[in-house]
Amino acid sequence: MFMAIEGEELARACAKAAEEIQAEKIRVWDMRGVSNLTDYMIVCSGSSMPHLRAIIRDVAGIVENEHGAKPVNTEGKADSRWVVLDYIDVMVHVMHEEMREFYALEELWADATELQWNGAGSEQTDGVHRTSNFTR
Repeated sequence: MFMAIEGEELARACAKAAEEIQAEKIRVWDMRGVSNLTDYMIVCSGSSMPHLRAIIRDVAGIVENEHGAKPVNTEGKADSRWVVLDYIDVMVHVMHEEMREFYALEELWADATELQWNGAGSEQTDGVHRTSNFTR
């Protein structure tokens, strides 16, 4: 049985899963107060169709296997070179490099707070060890 995972913890799990399959240029934004669509937005890139398919498969699979969370909706297919995994609190955009450059989502979200992705790591705070891959 899984505990419900949402918000920043879910964003961290999605970004970590993307990193494990070697997604490129992983960026995460805190969209609270900026967008009514979601709380966290993640964008990552793949360099080929097989790589895009692997990122989509592994992010969805790892997050479901480790945390019990499934995307509520998936928009697009790898062949379209842009897929969105929608977890409600978190939206994961998996894009081919060319599509990412063309649509420049990062510019659209300039008002959002970007959470710096540090890769898999942990920190010690107040004597309590907790995993955290984001810095503000």
